[in-house]
Amino acid sequence: MPRPRDVDAQRALLSGAVWQVLAADGLPALTVRAVAERAGCTTGLVMHAFPTKRALLLHARDLLHERTAERADAAESTGGPPAAVLRDVLCHAATLTPEAADEARVWVGFLAAALADPELAARHRAHNRSFVARLTRLVGACRPRWSHARRERTAKRLVALVEGLNALTAADPDTYPPAAHREAVNAAVRELEG
Repeated sequence: MPRPRDVDAQRALLSGAVWQVLAADGLPALTVRAVAERAGCTTGLVMHAFPTKRALLLHARDLLHERTAERADAAESTGGPPAAVLRDVLCHAATLTPEAADEARVWVGFLAAALADPELAARHRAHNRSFVARLTRLVGACRPRWSHARRERTAKRLVALVEGLNALTAADPDTYPPAAHREAVNAAVRELEG
C-alpha cells in the first residue's frame, strides 16, 4: 500500500528550495535540478509540483507577495498614527534585513524574467498595483483632504523610492545599506507630513 503524501508539506519544502536558489544564485540558476538538490528530493517530485520554470517563478513571485502583504497587514493592524503606519509599511518593504535582501534579489530576478514573458509581467503588475493601492489608502489616511489622484501619485512615488532602492541594493548593497533605506523612507514620510 503506498504511503500517503503530505502535499502541503512537499509544496512548502519545494517553496523554500525555490526561494533559496533564487536568493542565493539568482534567476539563471533556477532549474528543476537546483531546486531538487536544495530540497533533497528527486527532480520528478519538483516537476510534479512545478512542471515548468515559469511555474517555479510564478510561485516564487506569489510567495514574495504573500510575505510582504503579511508584514504590511501586521504593520497596519497596530492602529498607530497614520504617518507611523505608513512609515512601518514602507520599512517592511525596504531592504533592512538579510531576509529582505534575499527578497530584493528574488524580486529583481522575477522582474527581469517578466520583461520577456507576458504572463509573468501580468503577475508582476497585479502585485505591484496591489502595493500602490495599499499605499494610496495609507497616504489618504495621512492626507485626507487630498484628492484621490494626488494620493495615488504620492503612493507611486513612494513605491518607486522603496522598490528602486531595493533593486539598487540587490546589486550594490555597500552603497545602499539599510541606513540609506531608513533615511529615505523617513525623509519621504516627513515631507508628506510637512
